[in-house]
Amino acid sequence: MSTIREEMMIYAPIEVCFDVSRNVDDHSRTVWPHTHERVVGGRMSGMLEAGDTVVFEARHFGIRQRLTSKVTEMDKPYSFTDEMQKGAFRHLTHRHEFEEAAGGTLVRDILDFSAPFGWVGRMFDALVLEKYMRAFIRYRQRTLKALIENENSPKSST
Repeated sequence: MSTIREEMMIYAPIEVCFDVSRNVDDHSRTVWPHTHERVVGGRMSGMLEAGDTVVFEARHFGIRQRLTSKVTEMDKPYSFTDEMQKGAFRHLTHRHEFEEAAGGTLVRDILDFSAPFGWVGRMFDALVLEKYMRAFIRYRQRTLKALIENENSPKSST
């Protein structure tokens, strides 16, 4: 099993960061464009709540895949956790944490995952998947930051 932990400071209130992170409508705006990720089932729009499921479809490693995830924990506005119910991983848990900090919010993603297929999957985790998933999370954090900070910056008056 691999664990990735990434943090990013976003200069916006904790409630804004929490809500944009769980907004299904904003999800496709914060992931790699080349994966063509979209929501195809479960909660199709709006804010994810505890107990909600969502089905994502995307192309990773040239293969179209579906992943069904369920929100298993919710502590507004400090954290929520989603866990894969069905998909290509043997196990996938994504914990989203939000911590108030000077001038904004520290956003933390903790991703625990493992590939199927025994020792071959463990080798794939170590050689390929961990680097791929870290890049995926870093990209999402950067685009989430840009989305939140651009939409919540003071508007200039003319």
